Amino acid sequence: MLTNAPKGTKDIMPDQVYKWHYVEKKWKEICERYGFKEIRTPMFEHTELFQRGIGDTTDVVQKEMYTFNDHGGRSITLKPEGTSPAVRAFLEHKTYAEVQPTKIYYDIPCFRYEKPQSGRLRQFHQFGVETFGTPNMVADAEIIAIGYDFLTEMGVTDLTLEINSVGCPVCRANHRTALKEFLKPKYDQLCDTCKSRYEKNPMRILDCKSPIDQALVEGAPMMLDYLCDECKEAFEELKENLEAMNIPYVVNPKIVRGLDYYIKTAFEFVTNSIGAQGTVCGGGRYDNLAEEVGGLPIPGVGFGLGKERLLMLMEANGVEIPEPRICDAFIATMGKDAKLFGQKLMRDLRKEGIKVQMDDLQRNFKGQFKYADRIGAAYTIVIGDNEMQMGAANLKNMETGEQVEVKFEDLAKAIKEK
Repeated sequence: MLTNAPKGTKDIMPDQVYKWHYVEKKWKEICERYGFKEIRTPMFEHTELFQRGIGDTTDVVQKEMYTFNDHGGRSITLKPEGTSPAVRAFLEHKTYAEVQPTKIYYDIPCFRYEKPQSGRLRQFHQFGVETFGTPNMVADAEIIAIGYDFLTEMGVTDLTLEINSVGCPVCRANHRTALKEFLKPKYDQLCDTCKSRYEKNPMRILDCKSPIDQALVEGAPMMLDYLCDECKEAFEELKENLEAMNIPYVVNPKIVRGLDYYIKTAFEFVTNSIGAQGTVCGGGRYDNLAEEVGGLPIPGVGFGLGKERLLMLMEANGVEIPEPRICDAFIATMGKDAKLFGQKLMRDLRKEGIKVQMDDLQRNFKGQFKYADRIGAAYTIVIGDNEMQMGAANLKNMETGEQVEVKFEDLAKAIKEK
């Protein structure tokens, strides 16, 4: 039906949008506190950016992308994640020529064709941060610290940080051989998706959500046992940095992440507050991504955090987001002259930064007061023939009922003081 939103999308109505404003403001504040600057990239990109960046063995590329040809015959994709577009912008604008590292954050809509479920939509919204230009594990720890501090400040308590190393192309070769050998006798039992991963990227089989495949990989060789000296040292440095910042963590060798570009650091913040254990925030290091999409070899690390899941988690944790007042003062009038003057007064008060409203439906005087109460007006400004003659209004406190007479020219000051 035309009056229903498309499947997997959701309207954010006025009685809920203030919650979004709240977390968006807090997100901006914490990112800027850490020295990150905002970036805004287009809603769609060339499809090849995601095919090469995310990897053609991922569920995102194989099953979930919203891809179409534009009128020029170009293959275009609505962005399913924020990292690849951020890397593309970093390269296109030659930001690598500036002082490094580059620290950016974003707040974006993303699009993935998947089965809608609790906290997962086909159009969803994502916070993200990226640091480009440094291979140092201090950057990884700082990225994790932003996620930890933000979630903590949002009142989330049931939270566990899980970390892993997914190695690099050097040490992955040995792990790949061992993993394929382990999976070979079980190949016929794997799902069709994992059968295609067996040759291209067998480590992604560890991340399969199928219960059958999860049982098949029990006891499989883990990447942590095959790390090269460089990756092993980097993982130890990451743990040292997290411990220095008093950020608790657990090592989970099964974390792979669903995107192919990750190397070395992989991490997730998980919770049980919204049903079965789910990931609220996930990310890692992707030193080869810039080169994969046709640029220079620029190291990077970052994460994405789902806004819908965050709000669900805050609600589950009993966090009450304060609802802002939409009306500081309501002007109630009697008579045509008073109404016309009230319109002028309303405009003047709005210029002073005061939230002011008047009746739009020709309610009687009593009805105007009822409406003022229903919209939560803090004060009511009463203007009738007597007030017009005296050049002063009756200012009523809607909570206490207290009324004072205030000259028209002093109203703005009186309301601000109160």
